[in-house]
Amino acid sequence: MLFNSLPFIFAFLPVAIAGYWLLRGYLGTMAASAFLALASLAFYLWWRPSNLPILAASIAFNFLVGIALARKPSKVTFGAGILANLCLLGWFKYSAFFWQSLGLSTAGLPRLEDLPIGISFYTFTQIAYLTDVYRKRAAESRAMDYTLFVSYFPHLIAGPILHHKEMMPQFASREHRSFQRHLAVGLAIFTAGLFKKVFLADQVGTISSPLFNAAAAGAVLTVADAWTAALAYTLQLYLDFSAYCDMACGISFMLGIRLPINFFSPYKATSMIDFWRRWHMTLSRFLRDYLYIPLGGNRHGSLKRYRNLALTMVLGGLWHGAAWTFVAWGAFHGTCLVVNHLYRATGLRMHPLPAWALTFLAVIVGWVFFRAANLDCALGILSSMMGIADPGTFDPEAWGQIAVLMACVLLMPNIYQIFSSHDAVLFPKDFTRDARAFRWAPSMGMVMGFGAGIALSASIFVISRTFSPSEFLYFQF
Repeated sequence: MLFNSLPFIFAFLPVAIAGYWLLRGYLGTMAASAFLALASLAFYLWWRPSNLPILAASIAFNFLVGIALARKPSKVTFGAGILANLCLLGWFKYSAFFWQSLGLSTAGLPRLEDLPIGISFYTFTQIAYLTDVYRKRAAESRAMDYTLFVSYFPHLIAGPILHHKEMMPQFASREHRSFQRHLAVGLAIFTAGLFKKVFLADQVGTISSPLFNAAAAGAVLTVADAWTAALAYTLQLYLDFSAYCDMACGISFMLGIRLPINFFSPYKATSMIDFWRRWHMTLSRFLRDYLYIPLGGNRHGSLKRYRNLALTMVLGGLWHGAAWTFVAWGAFHGTCLVVNHLYRATGLRMHPLPAWALTFLAVIVGWVFFRAANLDCALGILSSMMGIADPGTFDPEAWGQIAVLMACVLLMPNIYQIFSSHDAVLFPKDFTRDARAFRWAPSMGMVMGFGAGIALSASIFVISRTFSPSEFLYFQF
């Protein structure tokens, strides 16, 4: 069930919101949480019924391991729990890739289309949970609470990656929550994400996809087409994934629960370090806390620090998908981060404008590896972008769309700045928000207006897409 589909918008979501608030008001938080857990499992069941037993088994296994670790911390139990999670993820996501890389037959191994949706996100969420329990940063949970934590439907399919300590107090909290405020603000954020997905991301995708597909088929793109493809995909991926996160945060806030922020204008970053503090922020946090620091972080000298940083980014790239293009993307970003840290160590500082341009150019180059069908395709597109091809001609309509969208992304405030006074998401403690933000006061009139906006967006979407809503790009990861 897609967030941008009619069954979700007009059936599942209203029932989930109404049921949760009514049960919370009349029967208390425990009944409301139980209802939300069941609704989340039903949401997952809708996708592919055969995947539900895998999710249920993963939840049950990690819950039991968490109980054992809470009662008696053990390196053996902890190691076995982490290994089991990695084996589950590795079997479904990477077994065919590694066998194929070794030139072996992949017969009988899971195919990419068999990958249980959301497995990367709920596996990482549970690895973080076991680690926190082992480190005594999370306490033992009740089975129902833990099931809700892992399966909570706004985050289940494509994140953000949750921390136990952030979510459990919210699920159990009995403090008064304003239904009107949460509904109005959440609905507004959800509507913004829906518009971003349907009318911006999907439309610019019609520019990038044919060009990347042509390159994958062996065509040599012109310089103009290569840059068109790279810039259009740069916008498509950002708009698509940030739209999902906006919609997830908006849905969750309509339930009175705040999710951690995942995006904060990453294309405004003036360094690669800054970019990774703004892009897929919960993944960056996970990689830092559960991979980079355990590898040694910066505790054992500069050389090992850079090695740990590069290795973390390579593994972060591989997390996105079982392909050498993702490994190359991770290695490229790891190299950029190492260079960024080396430059900072010199004490030199670049003017913000060229620093932004250099960072954004590096991000665009990285996305070519991320999107390309294979390494040869990526290198071919990059060669064309460097001018080693027929110049070609720029499509004025396509570049007009790219220019308008780029201006919106770079110059407009993000949705979290617009609604900053309502604290609709959880910000990292060390994250400084732009103080210049709009203020918006919710009212029932606004709620009705945004509801009409959703109906209009959904109706136009159905007419233009013939009842076939497109999946979000990060679903494949």
